[in-house]
Amino acid sequence: MRKLVVLLTVIFAVTAYEIGDIVSARIETCRGCSLNRLPQVKQFVMQDATEYGRLDVHFINGAPPELVVLGEGDKELERLALSHLDRNQCNELVQSKGFSKKAPKADL
Repeated sequence: MRKLVVLLTVIFAVTAYEIGDIVSARIETCRGCSLNRLPQVKQFVMQDATEYGRLDVHFINGAPPELVVLGEGDKELERLALSHLDRNQCNELVQSKGFSKKAPKADL
């Protein structure tokens, strides 16, 4: 019973925010290593992620690909692994957190 209470507390603590609490997000990942073994995630990180507003990509040596959801003052609200997702699922995840693609720049 104690383990169940601890588990529920952890789940509640991780998900105890609303979409409106999200200010920005970042993807943390290495440039190679594990990312090279995940071609779908690599395509998302290198091609799709930069198209979203309020979403940055930070390359950290040896880091597995993760979406870090941030609130006020860059407070980490949630950290989600991307390694088990394909490219479409990565896009769906980012969109489910309230992020949308930037409007295309007008030709001058």
